[in-house]
Amino acid sequence: MIQTSEQYSEIISNCREIFQKKTKDYGTAWRILRPSSLTDQIFIKAQRIRTIQETGQNRVGESVEDEFVAIINYCIMAIIQLMETNELEMELEEKLAFSLYDKYADFAFDLMTKKNHDYGEAWRDMRVSSLTDLILMKILRVKQIENNKGKTLISEGIDANYFDMLNYSVFALIHLNEN
Repeated sequence: MIQTSEQYSEIISNCREIFQKKTKDYGTAWRILRPSSLTDQIFIKAQRIRTIQETGQNRVGESVEDEFVAIINYCIMAIIQLMETNELEMELEEKLAFSLYDKYADFAFDLMTKKNHDYGEAWRDMRVSSLTDLILMKILRVKQIENNKGKTLISEGIDANYFDMLNYSVFALIHLNEN
C-alpha cells in the first residue's frame, strides 16, 4: 500500500502541475462550465482512450496518458463546480483555485486509501481497458443522474462517481507507468 500511495501522490502532483500551468495560461475559464458540460468533456477523453485501445491508432498525437491526466483534472474541476457552486466567484484567484484542487485531490486520496484497503488492491490485477470501461460506465451513470436532476433512489450521487473516475484514472496511469 505504501507503493500505491507514493505512485498515486506522484501522479496527482503531475496533474496539479498541469492544472497550475493551465490556470496561469487561461485563468479559471472552466468555471463557466456546468458539471454536465464537464461530464461531457470527461466522456470525450474516455471515449478517445477506448477508441485508441480498440484500434491501436492514435491520429491526434496526444497520448493516452495525457487523456487520463485530463480526466483527473476535469473530475476535480467538476467536483469543485458541484460542491462549491454558490460560494465562489467566476474567476478564482490562483491561490484559491490551487487550494480547492488540493482539497478535493486529498479527499480522493483518502477515499482511494479506504477502498484500496477493503478491496485488497484488486485494481492491480485489472487491465487498463477495464478501467477505461469503468470510467465510461460511471460517465453514463452521471449523465443519468444529471437527467434525473441529481436525484437517486438508492445509488451514490454524482460526486462519488467523479471521485471514482478520478481514482480509476490514477490507477490506469500507474499501470501505464509500470509497463
